[in-house]
Amino acid sequence: MRISNTIGSGLAALVMAALSWQVSSAAAAPEIGKQAPDFSATDINGKPVKLSELRGKTVVLEWTNNECPYVGKHYNSGNMQSLQRDATADGVVWITVVSSAKGEQGYVTPQGAAELTKSRNAAPSEVVLDPSGKIGRSYDAKTTPHMFVINGEGKLVYMGGIDDKPTTRPADIGTAKNYVRAALDAVKTGKPVGTPVSRPYGCSIKYAPQES
Repeated sequence: MRISNTIGSGLAALVMAALSWQVSSAAAAPEIGKQAPDFSATDINGKPVKLSELRGKTVVLEWTNNECPYVGKHYNSGNMQSLQRDATADGVVWITVVSSAKGEQGYVTPQGAAELTKSRNAAPSEVVLDPSGKIGRSYDAKTTPHMFVINGEGKLVYMGGIDDKPTTRPADIGTAKNYVRAALDAVKTGKPVGTPVSRPYGCSIKYAPQES
């Protein structure tokens, strides 16, 4: 009887622990209108980047994977670079994040990321490598591209896809509604973001396995 009770208590504890983990994970997911998860990192040039120190500025987070055809759609057409330049010209801090684990599709070294940024004429403010996946998981980033817009108060005002055309066809860009551009325009003019959440599309982020 004691053995049975012990086993039962152990199973109950495991179930409670699992439920507790699920609740805490859900609670940690980013929410529109709430403070964006803070993070500290070092960019590919060795410069420290801390989100909370960017308070007062609008920030865009862009998850990328240079081998993903959905990312290729926006970079090969120049669409992403144009958006980056327009945003940074308005004082927006644009942070491109690579969360591909070492050995996985899209993984790059700092030197490789610098060469890639130059070769495709990209114009982010910073490029941050996140091979551990810590930053990506804190934002529940799922795809490349996956976009987030944070206002000057540090609150998340948009998360989702770059636009409403979930294809790899560059020809679709001209007729797409660019959610990121619309969100940045709304923040600039002090208006609510019309579409604060959309479904992200692209290649799944190739995260490193989580330790148990």
